[in-house]
Amino acid sequence: MAKLDDLKKKIEHQTDRMQKAERERHTLIGQTIYLGTLGLVFVLPVVGGAYLGHWIDSMMEGYSIRWTMSFILLGLMVGMINAYLLIRK
Repeated sequence: MAKLDDLKKKIEHQTDRMQKAERERHTLIGQTIYLGTLGLVFVLPVVGGAYLGHWIDSMMEGYSIRWTMSFILLGLMVGMINAYLLIRK
């Protein structure tokens, strides 16, 4: 009798989980918006860093890409952290 009760509880638990998953199922448009947001959160710091670095390099005499590369790498790190925090949430 105890095994039957345990089996009944497990089945009810799995049924509840399946119903909850069905209610909270993401739509295609929702997933598209999420991926677009994730892309922007990653790409915008990289592009912003590239523009800022290029602007600083253009203020210096001679040809240099030191600031551009530095800010691109900084933008990559910031973008990865932003993407991680968005996914974790």
